[in-house]
Amino acid sequence: MRPALIASLAVLTALGACQSDGTAPSAEATIVPARETFIALQSGDSYYLAAEAAVEARIAARGIKPAKNVILFIGDGMGISTITAARIYAGQSAGEDGESHHLAMDSLPYSALSKTYSHNFQVADSAGTAAAMVSGMKTLSGVLGVTSAVGFGNCATLPGNEADTVFEFASRAGLATGLVSTARITHATPAATYSKVVHRNWEADSDMRGASSDACKDIARQFIETTAVDFDIVLGGGREKFLPKETPDPEYEGKSGERTDGRDLIGEWTAKSDKHKFVFDKAGFEAIDFVSDVKLLGLFEPSHMQFELDRAKDKAGEPHIADLTRAAITRLSQNPEGFVLMVEGGRIDHAHHGGNAIRALEDAMAFDAAVAAALEMTNPEETLIIVTADHSHTLSIAGYPQRGNPILGLAVSGLGGEGGSIAEDGMPYTTLSYANGPGACRVSGKGEDGKDIWDCARQDLTNTDTYDPDFRQPALVPLYSETHGGEDVAAFASGPGANLMTGVIEQNEIYHIMARALGLVAAPAD
Repeated sequence: MRPALIASLAVLTALGACQSDGTAPSAEATIVPARETFIALQSGDSYYLAAEAAVEARIAARGIKPAKNVILFIGDGMGISTITAARIYAGQSAGEDGESHHLAMDSLPYSALSKTYSHNFQVADSAGTAAAMVSGMKTLSGVLGVTSAVGFGNCATLPGNEADTVFEFASRAGLATGLVSTARITHATPAATYSKVVHRNWEADSDMRGASSDACKDIARQFIETTAVDFDIVLGGGREKFLPKETPDPEYEGKSGERTDGRDLIGEWTAKSDKHKFVFDKAGFEAIDFVSDVKLLGLFEPSHMQFELDRAKDKAGEPHIADLTRAAITRLSQNPEGFVLMVEGGRIDHAHHGGNAIRALEDAMAFDAAVAAALEMTNPEETLIIVTADHSHTLSIAGYPQRGNPILGLAVSGLGGEGGSIAEDGMPYTTLSYANGPGACRVSGKGEDGKDIWDCARQDLTNTDTYDPDFRQPALVPLYSETHGGEDVAAFASGPGANLMTGVIEQNEIYHIMARALGLVAAPAD
């Protein structure tokens, strides 16, 4: 049985009003509404208790201001090397000095290093890390909304090991809730806000290989059936997980859904009420009145949304992540109780897995534009904004390139004299490279059996266009897909509660900072 609701916590601090139209925040005062506090299902988990105590110690020493709203920005795979490279790339793309350029996220006044390991992995995945940030405890890699007591892929271990999320608490307390992602909304990071699943890949029933049942539901089904979170706006990709195999995709000829249970979950969404709407393209998105009580589901691709580099060429196709963020804030701001929003730059990670730095940096720039939009639209006295990553990647910036050297180009040494930009094998090298991934090898031809012949020797890049959209940065260890990195990631913050985001923190402390700032959980008992 769900733990009982405990005493409400009145928060009666006057704060500045939040704007919903993208203009500068008003100086007019408002009141943060009184909030009920909840006890999490996972409140006895050792990771939860440790993080709760760590955050409470900082609150005792520094205090905490109440927040009306929270926006959690997650750049999937946006390690510190990605932030640095994106900063330089953004500046150089604007014709400015890249090294001294400033990203929007750089302006947030508080920062910390966040430790990303999971319960069972030294180098974690997006599922366990997202669960840590929204549920307050470390868990297994590959699972969502459950504690580390479950068995990966074992449905029988799910009952009794579920975990509550800050989104569920916010919804129960009457706040508005929303998701924005450039990945499928059933993908690990956004799905962590609402699903309870022992295998992150169970996005549709067809992904479960016979395991689908009322006791062990696929993620898309959970999104539609959940009563724990009443989402007001959800924008991202992933139509195929919601449509039956026999249903044609509304946008692409020859494509269809993936579900084998015959359920049209998009139809089930729109059937919930007259307010529930669905859009699948930019035209439909732009036709929505976000200054309303519409309940919007926008799924702009069958799978993930396009990489920003490709989206920008398709002017009629998909909205920019910054436009999605503006729309979400506008819609959620209609609720006087406040809101909780997650914005994920999901495809930064996917480009890195492909060893394709230019697409990763373009998506990181787009993600930063969404951060800038949120900073413009909200009042820092009432909205806690956190910008972080779930994990890093193996991207490296190296080689002593001179100041102003193109960040995606060959390293041209600023030292002069011996070596220059030539390695000991007599060939140049790029400033950006990966510790592992597909860039270690290239297809050099076809064998007599018709199979690709792979050449994994280092390539001479002298006459190679390293800014080609499909160029893969060199890698050391040949892998089909580049892996995550295990180092700490940055966590930037502004607004009420941001003063708790300093030093080196456990990743699951982010949940406790958000929940305490919102007044959704009480201080731990003595």
